[in-house]
Amino acid sequence: MNVRKVTKIIMLMEEKWPKPVTELNYSSPFELLLATILSAQSTDKQVNKVTKRLFKKYNQPGDFAEMKKDELAQEINSIGLYRNKSKFIIESSQLILKEFKGKVPDTRKELMRLPGVGRKTANVILASAFQKNAIAVDTHVFRVANRLGLVKTDKVVEVEKQLMNIIPEEKWSDLHHWLIFLGRRICKARNPHCNKCFLQDYCEYYNSSK
Repeated sequence: MNVRKVTKIIMLMEEKWPKPVTELNYSSPFELLLATILSAQSTDKQVNKVTKRLFKKYNQPGDFAEMKKDELAQEINSIGLYRNKSKFIIESSQLILKEFKGKVPDTRKELMRLPGVGRKTANVILASAFQKNAIAVDTHVFRVANRLGLVKTDKVVEVEKQLMNIIPEEKWSDLHHWLIFLGRRICKARNPHCNKCFLQDYCEYYNSSK
């Protein structure tokens, strides 16, 4: 990978989005954990709509640990996979109370012990809730990183590893947000708006299709 190209891409994304943060609304690591679980195969906009109402009523592990799955399912039934997600949230809340003294753990290994928490979700929590350097690879990050030519792989874990090898560690969390913003607003899965993209000159996908 061309170091100058990577440096330029980072510089341009930082100019476009100087202080990127997650678009999920939350006020504690626990709320972010729940919002991130809910966000799987759902939009942040829909999740924020649900959690705005939900977190006014329940926002602590103890609130959810005692709930029945059907009860929570009714609260979140406008979100996809809501039955599975209600199960994950309740069981994660119970484990947080039992194993982690009511606090969301701040290591990837411990986070991934929670039901419904995979590597991507764990990295989101580490980066946004605990300000640790991590790259969470979702569908946008996967697609945009490959199109730009920052990585060349069809494996999610490899995308994370390859990005970590070429991106300065202090930019990892920002990169996650930058690639998501780019994927949502410009580099869409279908019909990407290449003509509007500020990274045209550095994009392998765009330049190979000219």
